[in-house]
Amino acid sequence: MIEFIDVDKTYPGSEAPVHALDNINFKVDAGEIYGVVGYSGAGKSTLLRCVNQLESVSEGKVIVDGKDLTSLTPSELRVIKKRIGMIFQHFNLLNSKTIYTNVAMPLILNKTPKNEIKARVTELLDFVGLSDKASQYPDQLSGGQKQRVGIARALATNPSILLCDEATSALDTASEKLVQEALEKVMEGRTAIVIAHRLSTIRNADKIVVLDKGNIAEEGSHDELFDRKGHYYKLCNLQNIK
Repeated sequence: MIEFIDVDKTYPGSEAPVHALDNINFKVDAGEIYGVVGYSGAGKSTLLRCVNQLESVSEGKVIVDGKDLTSLTPSELRVIKKRIGMIFQHFNLLNSKTIYTNVAMPLILNKTPKNEIKARVTELLDFVGLSDKASQYPDQLSGGQKQRVGIARALATNPSILLCDEATSALDTASEKLVQEALEKVMEGRTAIVIAHRLSTIRNADKIVVLDKGNIAEEGSHDELFDRKGHYYKLCNLQNIK
């Protein structure tokens, strides 16, 4: 379960503070998939990064599995973060490391025994269809293959929560389809927050949150929001989605 309670994130500005998030309140129950959409600069990535504490909130609380992340010690936070997997838009792979090592990195940092690392990485590379790429390097892979490596890495510690930051927006159409299929498989049974540029990737989400200038403009299912003919409806029209 993930819950945002009166969350505010403010950055200093040259003339006035910038409110990236303003009074955010919503809850994602265990096993639910939430889509987050909005125009560029709406606060989507900031919202996601508050869940794994890559960003700290200025005010309010972020609750994960009953724990208030804003009140945890660094050691307590590390335990929680092991249950959170992150899939980035631009892969964030280590170019100097092999595909095997990239996937293994979360386990290496957790000081997992080598035999367990080998078994887990082998399993994950097979799962994303990249068993034959283990000894290669990121620069030798296509964009879609790199993103599938990112998915495998995010699953390394078998997290119960997945955060996806526009994971398919940098891909061509063919690669996007393969990555989206992989994402659908890995999100089954997990709690997930998915930032989407292409709205077709989240139309089947349990709920969708529309952010506008750091505020929640709308929240509901695809059908509910489309029928309201508000912010979400306009975004769908821009992408010819019904």
